[in-house]
Amino acid sequence: MNQRILHVLEYKKIIEQLAEQAASSLGKERALALKPSIELEEVTQWQKETDEAAQVIRLKGYIPLGGIFDIKPSIKRTTIGGVLSAFECLDIASTIYGGKQLKRFVEEMEEPEMPILRGLVEGIVPLTELERKIRNCIDEHGGVMDGASDKLRTIRSKIRTSESRVRDKMETFTRSKSNMLSDAIVTIRNERYVLPVKQEYRGSIGGIVHDQSASGATLFIEPQVVVDLNNQLQESKVQERQEVERILTELSLAISEEQSLLYSNVEILAYVDFMFARAKLGSEMKAAMPTMNDEGRIHLKQARHPLIDPEEVVPNDIDLGVDFTSIVITGPNTGGKTVTLKLLGLFTLMAQSGLQVPAMDGCELAVFEQVYADIGDEQSIEQSLSTFSSHMTNIVEILKHVHERTLVLFDELGAGTDPQEGAALAMSILDEVVGRRARVVATTHYPELKAYGYNREGVTNASVEFDIQTLKPTYRLLIGVPGRSNAFEISRRLGLEEPIIETAKQQVGVDSQSVENMIASLEASTRNAERDYDIAEETLTKAEELYRDLQTQWKQFEEKRERLYTKAETKAEKAVEKARHEAEEIVQQLRQMKNQAEIKDHELIEARKALDETKPNLANKKKTSKKPVSKQEDKELRPGDEVKLLTLNQQGVILEQTSSNEFQVQVGAMKVKAKRNDLEFVKAQQPYKEKPMATVKGKGYHVKTELDLRGERYEEALNQLEKYIDDALLANYPRVSIIHGKGTGALRTAVQNYAKNHRQVDSYRAGGMNEGGSGVTVLELR
Repeated sequence: MNQRILHVLEYKKIIEQLAEQAASSLGKERALALKPSIELEEVTQWQKETDEAAQVIRLKGYIPLGGIFDIKPSIKRTTIGGVLSAFECLDIASTIYGGKQLKRFVEEMEEPEMPILRGLVEGIVPLTELERKIRNCIDEHGGVMDGASDKLRTIRSKIRTSESRVRDKMETFTRSKSNMLSDAIVTIRNERYVLPVKQEYRGSIGGIVHDQSASGATLFIEPQVVVDLNNQLQESKVQERQEVERILTELSLAISEEQSLLYSNVEILAYVDFMFARAKLGSEMKAAMPTMNDEGRIHLKQARHPLIDPEEVVPNDIDLGVDFTSIVITGPNTGGKTVTLKLLGLFTLMAQSGLQVPAMDGCELAVFEQVYADIGDEQSIEQSLSTFSSHMTNIVEILKHVHERTLVLFDELGAGTDPQEGAALAMSILDEVVGRRARVVATTHYPELKAYGYNREGVTNASVEFDIQTLKPTYRLLIGVPGRSNAFEISRRLGLEEPIIETAKQQVGVDSQSVENMIASLEASTRNAERDYDIAEETLTKAEELYRDLQTQWKQFEEKRERLYTKAETKAEKAVEKARHEAEEIVQQLRQMKNQAEIKDHELIEARKALDETKPNLANKKKTSKKPVSKQEDKELRPGDEVKLLTLNQQGVILEQTSSNEFQVQVGAMKVKAKRNDLEFVKAQQPYKEKPMATVKGKGYHVKTELDLRGERYEEALNQLEKYIDDALLANYPRVSIIHGKGTGALRTAVQNYAKNHRQVDSYRAGGMNEGGSGVTVLELR
């Protein structure tokens, strides 16, 4: 990308923000060197990396990247025989440890969908032995420890002994000759212990003078008695330095041997830091990952310029490259036209650099080979001026390179010259760029360009909204609506007399006035459409949430009903089993009494068989025992007959005959299937007689042709509906009305879902205008 374009669109400021997010100098260096790519595959990969890093931040809140340093210069010095300092060795150990921590963190993550990050950290080699060797020699403050070698420990022990002996000797002077000293202290000059002696007592102390005070009143003298001791101490310190140098040389050699792995680790750590810097910047901007394409499509929802205060920025929607390839934006000064241009250009550069953009999810941006911008500096942050000549120079250069994979941004196209000539020139330039199939966004003040979007295929008008009431721009972009002059309205609001305004209006042509009226109407229609869309979207969201809640509640209801039914079966089984067990004991007692009473074996066998057949036929058992029923079992049963379900000892109503020997029976709120020999006839269905305004009472099934569920709770309403439909079927009604009201629509959805799944409901519909409208559902029964 052209450096001037990066400057005009303020790309560098984004890069500076990115560098601030890096945890190490390695990541910062990569961030500052970032440039947009023009390859779709590479840009898509960068976006995936940023998104994956953003997922880690969302899930974990952080990534361990502390203690990582740029050790490449140190590694390079070891390869040419250089000896590293203790601090440089310590930085290398710290970086090795940082790589191990990162590798462990990623490997312990439970989230499987992290292929990029896992692939990167697999390349980190934990050089544990080298790290241990450095840590054993150098402490956390960068000092070589006594334990680095036996020789160093011995030398330092000797140094401490010598220092102690020197201090002891010196302290005898501070006690016995304190009157000759400026201060009763021992100090150091030229790495040797000395005393601050007054000038007049120089001869009384004797020894070597190493320094004197600025005034000359104090001499720093090394007494003769400690000269030899100081000499021994200095020799030991020289030996210490030599041993430390040897240890550091040895460590540098060990580091040199692992140079390739260290370089590799550093590169991986730098890239991971760079990845997460991009993700952190996106999180700070509340940004989203754009879908990238190379077909010039741009779709942005609620896009916000990243360099404007989040509290003040106005989000805007921008579409380009599908229904139209060019946008001409008109509107008042300081209305936000130039900000829109810069936003689109900056978003493109950010996306092609692998950065997320501050817009809503689902945004889409294109990869362009070049982004060209002729944006007047008067609108830039620097507020410098630009001339018509400089504009044309830029435009001429742009026209040399424009093709279908370029994005062109023109600010105040044709400005700075005669309006008629400028407008004509602007339209000619636009025709040329549009003809080359480039993506174009241009701003202008010329009214002639308002009609340009209507007369050219692939071009649309847009404007920035202006609030007449407050006399301020709203900074909202209205695509499809050209800008209009607000001079008359503004003048009226500012107090200009009405006769003057009316006279001015008469000077304006009829066509111009009609265009302004049309634009005003378009603006109002656009605002109304946007408001209606927001309301519809909110309503749809609430409806979807309500539908999910109803689905959950229905599932819970079905599960609860199944649990209760299973519990009832289990309880019945236990009761029968208990009775059978007791009866078995009685049979055994009878057998024992066989000799005392004239009871035959076949009678005992028949008694036991009768007991076995008392076991109920439960719905969840595949094999059932049959019990002889009453003499009425041969009676033909019909839908609507009342029967007794012997297995449950409950009365119910036959709904239908499902096979030659099986019936579906309504028992309370449950529907069960039962064999003929498990049913005992109670009474036949009573013929239905119409009883106006009757209610569901007793066993006559005299029901209304409508059921009112308003105000009922969800589960209670379903129970009533289920019972009512059965009663209506028994009454042979062809159709019934269910009154559920309008409200939130929850009852209406529940009624219609139930009707949809009921075998006896042929169809359903909303009530007509004279039937209660959407507050009623009419069911057609079979």
